[in-house]
Amino acid sequence: QVQLVESGGGLVQAGGSLRLSCVASGSIFTINRLGWYRQAPGKQRELVATISSGGNRNYLESVKGRFVISRDNAKNTVYLQMNSLKPEDTGVYYCNLRNGAATEGDYYWGQGTQVTVSS
Repeated sequence: QVQLVESGGGLVQAGGSLRLSCVASGSIFTINRLGWYRQAPGKQRELVATISSGGNRNYLESVKGRFVISRDNAKNTVYLQMNSLKPEDTGVYYCNLRNGAATEGDYYWGQGTQVTVSS
């Protein structure tokens, strides 16, 4: 059984910073991908950033240059450093794990953490 537990959300003013953390536990395969998605009210969930076990990163265009995703493999933890936050970054942020290779991995989700950016 795989579990993902997020922390670090909150309320911040525009231009501020937050760091999200997500700890994965259970049977984690060596080849995997960790990432963050977000969902704003009335909108679909969207990919924010991912990082593979090999260190390859992928970002949503609108967060490039402001957000940085990183991971600590020894702790099975993924981080999302969010800088220069904007009101449009508001939403529930979900940690995601693809446990295995792209063609065969199972997907897991955390419970979500609220990020609210005030103008």
